[in-house]
Amino acid sequence: MAEAAPAAPSLALVRLLYLVSPSLPVGAFTYSQGIEWAVEQGWLMDVGTVENWLSDQLDNALVRLDLPIAARMMAAVAAADQDALAGLTDQLIATRETSELRAEERQRGRAMADLLCALELTGAGAWRHLLMQSQTAGFAFAATRWGIPVVDALAGLAFSWAENLVLAAVKLVPLGQTDGQRVLTRVGARIPAAVELALELDDEDIGAASPALAIASARHERQYTRLFRS
Repeated sequence: MAEAAPAAPSLALVRLLYLVSPSLPVGAFTYSQGIEWAVEQGWLMDVGTVENWLSDQLDNALVRLDLPIAARMMAAVAAADQDALAGLTDQLIATRETSELRAEERQRGRAMADLLCALELTGAGAWRHLLMQSQTAGFAFAATRWGIPVVDALAGLAFSWAENLVLAAVKLVPLGQTDGQRVLTRVGARIPAAVELALELDDEDIGAASPALAIASARHERQYTRLFRS
């Protein structure tokens, strides 16, 4: 008996790969989220310290803030509830603890909104005024319109975040390319459990504080010389 042909990948998977690609023209590569200052101060100096930095943020910030809000944003888009998306965007912006982190959220949001409109994604024009306020909102809108399952979308969002910051660390620490991949592999292995926990949170449990990130980002705003915008 002939073996069954392997199933073709879904278009939703291909769209997810597109959304998380480092080549997506939203300027992700220009941000380090405080890593540049942390390296200058000696907080991050090798594979271990970079891995700990990212793992701590994944476990205590993304899990309890970014990922559950992104899931709720997808639900708001699916329900065509612009008021709900606006409220979630305000909530997310309010938790960005420095001016440059808030600026990053909005700047990447504008770039994402412009891209989705240029791609003529259904409804992007009508939602543009909301999508341009937050990169997460734009991601959630595209993921929903393209039929990407919530679990997969959140995993992709977390991996994209980790990959961008590992790339920054490779340049800044510096780390070798192989060491960077070691960090990304280890942090990436934590993502499935992170997504599972994020989806279990009730509304009243959403929220996080990242003092080290806030300090690094605030000091980076006035760093004398820098390569990255945040």
